[in-house]
Amino acid sequence: MFRFTILTLFISATLPFGIADEPAKVTIAPEDALKDQQVERVRREIRMLDDIYKGGIVTITDNFVTDKKEIPAGTAFKMLFKSAEKKGWHRVRLLDATGTPYDDENVAEDDFERDAIKQLLAGTAWVEKIETREGVRHLRVATPIPVVFEKCIMCHDHYADVPEGQAIGALTYVLPIDGDLVSKLAPKSNSSTGE
Repeated sequence: MFRFTILTLFISATLPFGIADEPAKVTIAPEDALKDQQVERVRREIRMLDDIYKGGIVTITDNFVTDKKEIPAGTAFKMLFKSAEKKGWHRVRLLDATGTPYDDENVAEDDFERDAIKQLLAGTAWVEKIETREGVRHLRVATPIPVVFEKCIMCHDHYADVPEGQAIGALTYVLPIDGDLVSKLAPKSNSSTGE
């Protein structure tokens, strides 16, 4: 507050007389600034998760998947995603964008996911929406998955003619901003029971 007052006096003193009686004041309510910080923190967390999950899938596929009989890295990571959701951390889904999903779990569930797939196929790199679930704000994000290398085609032969860089799928994220994760598998919050 002290710095702002000094700055206001300095600006007022340096303005030619008659131009302004009082300098313009920009005020951001503390709760709005906190909300912006919370959203940016969750965006950063999603960027980190996206790097880790995609990097992990690529590394495992490149180094350990040599045959169609082995568990694909995407399948292994879907198990990891469910575990994280059951613990209440976040929800992540692996979605198909080609129209030929590897299995039925990889199909868009709602309007956000359907719209995100359209945007990702059009070249958008990040689709987001803030929504409220049971009074808790959540950030939803979708990021593209392109075909990265030949091994992808081993299990997904319909990717063979996909142009380089074109999205063939997406990872979608749901992370709570200011409370507990609300999702199908997440545990119910203990805050309502006082535990």
